[in-house]
Amino acid sequence: MKHIRNFCIIAHIDHGKSTLADRLLEYTNTIQITEGQMLDDMDLEKERGITIKSHAIQMEYEKDGQKYVLNLIDTPGHVDFSYEVSRSIAACEGALLVVDASQGVQAQTISNLYMALEHDLEIIPVINKCDMPSAMPDEVEDEIVELIGCERSSIIRASARTGMGVKEILDAIVERVPHPKGDEDAPLQALIFDSVFNSFRGIIAYYKIVNGVMRKGDHVKFFNTGMEYDADEIGVLKMDMIPRQEMRTGDVGYIISGIKTSSEVRVGDTITHVSRPCSEAIEGFEEVKPMVFAGVYPIDPTEYENLRASLEKLQLNDASLTFTPESSVALGFGFRCGFLGLLHMEIIQERLDREFDMDVITTVPNVFYHIYDKHGNMTEVHNPSAMPDPTAIDYIEEPYIRASIITQTDYIGPIMTLCLGKRGELVKQEYVSGNRVEIYYDIPLGEIVIDFYDKLKSISKGYASFDYHMNGFRRSKLIKLDILLNGEPVDALSTLTHESNAYDLGRRMCEKLKELIPRQQFDIAIQAAIGAKIIARETVKQVRKDVTAKCYGGDVSRKRKLLEKQKRGKKRMKQIGNVEVPQKAFLAVLKLD
Repeated sequence: MKHIRNFCIIAHIDHGKSTLADRLLEYTNTIQITEGQMLDDMDLEKERGITIKSHAIQMEYEKDGQKYVLNLIDTPGHVDFSYEVSRSIAACEGALLVVDASQGVQAQTISNLYMALEHDLEIIPVINKCDMPSAMPDEVEDEIVELIGCERSSIIRASARTGMGVKEILDAIVERVPHPKGDEDAPLQALIFDSVFNSFRGIIAYYKIVNGVMRKGDHVKFFNTGMEYDADEIGVLKMDMIPRQEMRTGDVGYIISGIKTSSEVRVGDTITHVSRPCSEAIEGFEEVKPMVFAGVYPIDPTEYENLRASLEKLQLNDASLTFTPESSVALGFGFRCGFLGLLHMEIIQERLDREFDMDVITTVPNVFYHIYDKHGNMTEVHNPSAMPDPTAIDYIEEPYIRASIITQTDYIGPIMTLCLGKRGELVKQEYVSGNRVEIYYDIPLGEIVIDFYDKLKSISKGYASFDYHMNGFRRSKLIKLDILLNGEPVDALSTLTHESNAYDLGRRMCEKLKELIPRQQFDIAIQAAIGAKIIARETVKQVRKDVTAKCYGGDVSRKRKLLEKQKRGKKRMKQIGNVEVPQKAFLAVLKLD
């Protein structure tokens, strides 16, 4: 146990965590780097150049003639995947805090750092990309010293691309990160921090042993679910899974016990022996709080059960996804899913398509609201179509977030305009260093859900970084905006919005739908309504056949007779015709600007 070090790498998005992780693996001869990123093995991760899953891997390093086992967990940097980071931190004793030498400390760096400090991790600051022509290592060193109050000499300058500083980082991990503390003679306690589904082996759980020893063939049980299994195979994680006969305190590894049902494995659960159980579960991590909700429906209604199975398998691999069944008039049966943000939602949709071959329709994303009736009872509403009758509502509360934006001083004006346009309230602003400033805003969560992050990046030319956490609920004047097609409401397009935005949003939605809904044999009226009051209308004109083409002259009554006949037919058609809303329309409503 004295020779084990468990550590993770935390940083803002694009600061070079995964490249650095690959360099460490290459230096310790764990793997041969043959192409691009080796740890980010998902196609989506390679295409987008971001880490989506945290990856655990073990390497061996020799220092002063002594062999050390280093367990590394590489984590994502995007704010939408911060739950992956919090789980990785719970399984470690130390963290490499990587900061880009040309960009300096960013919002997510600070947020991940605070998360690590709460768990009392030993922080090793690393300045990456020091070989870049635009690098400013001295200025970034000042920022780090100000942020964590460390000695200037303890900051390591490195470059993951050239391999500079990699040996110093490995030495620092061995010297500074404490070894795992635990009692090998105590009853077994192992914390599950991740799991994956394998179609041949069932569910594979990844864990870190806090106390005790686990041997192959042991009869174990999962503390919170109470289910019992045999440890068919246990082992450590390298690029592949390497079986071992026993795993001791401080080790990070995997267990395969032929579990088929996904609900039996919970991230944060504790594994213990059946014969000699531990008295209490390990303090795991807090339950995940989804921020954004959207309906996910199969395009073919018969695929409903397959969609459920696919979501359950995805949930194993991504514990921050939550879902409950729901039904919609327009789309049939589906699920209301909770995501941590819009990027998270996009990635889940893409993974459903690639990994499970599921074609799905996603409705307009929205957040959850507290609705109080006249008797003071509160209901939590996740879907605008589940809103009670407006006459029964006393008031509505919406969730607010505390947003922290770090940017250069040149972009303060446009960013403040953007936040004010989203009903934000300025809390304070502080200068981080030189020409960089941190601005704090209280903004309604519903306002940032759709396009806030994209707009922030474009007005600051990519220099602003953004992080947020929940900050309670406040009363707001919110109204439900319905979209009607030929007088029938399309529940998948209803939204809850602030009354100051309603008219503008309704008009823009109608204009957008007019472009996207294909023309039919009859007129389609697209209306936006608040309650019974229509606030905007567009008409998709009917496709007409020229029925009078065969009249060459003669009395006008002949033409009129044919036109009247056509009119009656169109009227009958309109009564029985229904309008399909294409998937493009749902997505276009998100990108209204």
